[in-house]
Amino acid sequence: MRILLIRHGDPDYENDSLTEKGRREAHMLASRLINERIDYIYTSTMGRAMETAKPTLEAKGMKAEPLDWLREFSARRIRRPDRNGELAAVCWDWLPEDWTVRPVLYDKDNWFKDDIMAEPDMGSYEKMVHEGLDTLLARHGYEREGMYYHTDKANDDTIALFCHFGLGCVILSHLLGIAPLPLMQGFAAAPTSVTTIYTEERREGIASFRVACYGDTTHLYVNNETPSFSARFCEMYSNKEERHD
Repeated sequence: MRILLIRHGDPDYENDSLTEKGRREAHMLASRLINERIDYIYTSTMGRAMETAKPTLEAKGMKAEPLDWLREFSARRIRRPDRNGELAAVCWDWLPEDWTVRPVLYDKDNWFKDDIMAEPDMGSYEKMVHEGLDTLLARHGYEREGMYYHTDKANDDTIALFCHFGLGCVILSHLLGIAPLPLMQGFAAAPTSVTTIYTEERREGIASFRVACYGDTTHLYVNNETPSFSARFCEMYSNKEERHD
């Protein structure tokens, strides 16, 4: 099995849609995916993800199944330490000097028990995503057993998930056995980027997942479209044109 984890295009967050740039990106993405074998497409129920999927669905003559657990969780705000207790920041947006000194955030089983994560109930959100993902994978022949998957029906199908950056990190966290915070803080998936994940079944009936490519945006570069800066922060503090917060 192959999973394509696709982030939505450049976002207009206020209107839960795409910017003009995001719409260009979505069409460039479709021109790439038209030549890829994709057997099933699933989307977040949020507007920006569905709008991103639309050109691909039209190009391939396919329909998508919307799944509510693929929604982003930006509404679940945390009280970032440097913001005087204001309930404002999303959980992947805080300073390294604050989150790296909290060892529990590196613990895949207990990260959500940190006091900052407890208030927005990140544990229940993670549980919803894990259960949704495992239900979907079981439908496609892969039943979770502990930290790996039993292959009820091994296959080489490709499923595409049009979703979101933070949500994608929670998915990768579950598949790879890594706490989501280091992924959220250490990786940046640009809008319309494609992350490719394969199963490996080295012994019959036992499968695990491996990331072959993270955040690929070649469809943008071949069209001379600079990837959006969304999900990134300034490369240097002195660069005032790039966002610091």
